[in-house]
Amino acid sequence: MDFALFFTYLAACGAAAATGAMFQPGDWYKSLAKPWWTPKDWVFPVAWTILYICMSWAAMRVAILAGSDARVGQALALWSVQIALNTLWTPVFFGLRRIGAGLVIIAMLWLAVAGTMMAFWQVDPVAGYLFAPYLLWVTIAGALNRSVYWRNPAGSAAS
Repeated sequence: MDFALFFTYLAACGAAAATGAMFQPGDWYKSLAKPWWTPKDWVFPVAWTILYICMSWAAMRVAILAGSDARVGQALALWSVQIALNTLWTPVFFGLRRIGAGLVIIAMLWLAVAGTMMAFWQVDPVAGYLFAPYLLWVTIAGALNRSVYWRNPAGSAAS
């Protein structure tokens, strides 16, 4: 295990996680109509902590192979795209209160996570497996975002 690489990727995840601290759901989100299957509030930080560790570990495993496989560069570029979209969603959804724009971002995030998972799988199957829970979580989050969008047609940018 290359701890320097792991902690470098974890730092990128930490920057994404910081948006959650800066743009918390608050009363606006609590007032929105949500489906019955919405996860409890405590689930989100637990899930994201586990996911960020898995994402960092997967990226580290792939980065270690940089000299031996030409596909590594593309795989890590996809990792960069997904973490950028991950970072963007929270300020757009919770900060700007743009539910529809959040839905567009999370759809793009889902594609980026799926692409990263497939690219990682080709280079290192364990790294691909480490991304599977993330894809599942983004699938659930996307379905939740879509449900909130449909249930709250006037909810974007509401005070």
